[in-house]
Amino acid sequence: MVFKCQEDSFLKQFKTTIVSCDFATLDWVADDDNRNNGETRQLRGFNVICEDTILFPEGGGQPCDYGTINGHQVRSVQRKGSTAVHFVESPGSFEEGSEVQQQLDWSRRLDHMQQHSGQHLITALFDREFKYDTTSWNLGQSVSHIQLSTPHLISRESLDLIERQANDLIREGREVSVVLVDPATALEFQDARAPRGLPKDHEGLARVVRIAGIESNMCCGTHVTNLSQLQCIKLLYAEKVKTNVHVHFVVGERALRKLGEVFQREQQLTAALKGGASQHLELVQKLQQNVKSTRKSFQLLLKDFATAEAERLEELPKAQRPKYFALHRRDGIEVDFINTLLRNAPEDILYFLTVSEGVAAGSSAKGHMVLRGDPAVVQEMGPKFLELLEGKGNGKENNFQGKINNLAKIEECTALLEAHYKPKKAATAVEPASAS
Repeated sequence: MVFKCQEDSFLKQFKTTIVSCDFATLDWVADDDNRNNGETRQLRGFNVICEDTILFPEGGGQPCDYGTINGHQVRSVQRKGSTAVHFVESPGSFEEGSEVQQQLDWSRRLDHMQQHSGQHLITALFDREFKYDTTSWNLGQSVSHIQLSTPHLISRESLDLIERQANDLIREGREVSVVLVDPATALEFQDARAPRGLPKDHEGLARVVRIAGIESNMCCGTHVTNLSQLQCIKLLYAEKVKTNVHVHFVVGERALRKLGEVFQREQQLTAALKGGASQHLELVQKLQQNVKSTRKSFQLLLKDFATAEAERLEELPKAQRPKYFALHRRDGIEVDFINTLLRNAPEDILYFLTVSEGVAAGSSAKGHMVLRGDPAVVQEMGPKFLELLEGKGNGKENNFQGKINNLAKIEECTALLEAHYKPKKAATAVEPASAS
């Protein structure tokens, strides 16, 4: 069946008759435009079948339309054989045989038409220029892409060539038309691109979308009637994916939105870097170099501090050395700090050392833990510490270490050591105030 939306993709309102209406639920994730933060909601409503519809059912790589039936939101439209099933979020059912008013979400339809017709144009031009077949495509929420059957990454020069040709044809205003053909007999169908063939449940005539002088492509989607309605096409970039290449693009209103986003980001970078767009790369590279140099100096300071702590313990008379030494550093997950301390510290002390990224002990954060010393104590306490700190790791003999995800219970770990060594005197090193 050819639906009304496929006969006239620009029809925004339509009166039709209810064929059936059944109670249903729908697990629904709103689009970004609905500001639902990607959360899934279970909606209650009805699966409604009408005699005809201007709301496109999902298919051909194109998402379904949204709109309303008698003012109630249509959240999904799916094709089943020759019918379109609308999920309508409504408190009440619709009477079979009653007349209803369908209203189309036009901005969504226009966006889908621009991206889908733009995909047909890009596909045809890649085939004409490079003999690359388009094996699939994805109409994303902000950026779409086609998958080209080639192992060679497409250069920026080749992308620019296709982009120029596409926009030249848009300025020419080439006609886009749809013809219905009998796939069993029509000669027109033999010349049409049909990479996936007809659906197994297809009935009746097949739709072929034609761009005048460019190509014919079998497709069930909604399309513009003239390439000028695409406004413009921008090929963003190409990326290699296994043995294929994805070309990412935006068409029409999306290109304008992308330009706005890019310009806003440029202004933000100009303010942050205190330099114009022509200087951004140079300023960022200089900033990266400064960060790299500062990090190197910081690592050297940490190693010096670790060595000093180890020497302080080494200088203590054996009788005055603590049974265990616990220390947490929150100035970065620098395992070299731990390794340096342990390499220079006396071996007759049990060490419980943790590091984390910018979060104080007693807070929920990720980090690294090392427990080293008496093998019996290490093997007993190691698993307990990992459980308390929500970490993963292992160890053998006198060494146990792992990645930890919650530093909030470091004090509980220290209390376990305190209890283990009672009534013997235990000392805990405290991070200097200057390091916080």
